[in-house]
Amino acid sequence: MSNRSLSERISGRLQAWYLEFITGFLWWCIGNIPSHHIRRFFYRLFGMRIGTGSTLHMMGRIYDPRHIAIGDDTIVGERFTLDGRKQLPNSNGGLEIGNHVDIASEVMIWTSQHDIHSEDFHAIEEKVTIDDYVFIGPRSIILPGIKIARGAIIGAGSVVTKDVKENEIVGGVPAKVIGERKTKNFNYKLGRARLFQ
Repeated sequence: MSNRSLSERISGRLQAWYLEFITGFLWWCIGNIPSHHIRRFFYRLFGMRIGTGSTLHMMGRIYDPRHIAIGDDTIVGERFTLDGRKQLPNSNGGLEIGNHVDIASEVMIWTSQHDIHSEDFHAIEEKVTIDDYVFIGPRSIILPGIKIARGAIIGAGSVVTKDVKENEIVGGVPAKVIGERKTKNFNYKLGRARLFQ
């Protein structure tokens, strides 16, 4: 084993420990503080980009906040999972959420998964992009590499395994198109987040 590969392994292990500490600290300590302002302060401190008027409710789990960007006037419901992992060499991970996006409670958005067809079951990281004015219903799951276009609606309890086009309404497991949003010219704000959540 060369010195370079040993130093890379040590560096990788230290980074993994750091991210595990950050995940635990943000989830158990910060995620349970009943104040949007304090939670936002710490999320930003650890590298998450959060736009004006956006908020994340309590008890969320965040993986690698350094690669998560959230636009303006976006609300994320309680007990969410946001995955920003972008650690692997040549990774295309990370999470980008637009403006005026309404993400309901207990939604999970993943950017990392295992390659079930590989002999070594290695991890794959693929970026998830959610455009403006999207609504994601409660307990939905968004898998790595997904792009959800402007104005799309994800029905409650859906598992999104492929891209969703503009204004499409999808639902089910796996999510399929079940309709189209009538409104094309969106011009709303989500309003203030509930206090003490």
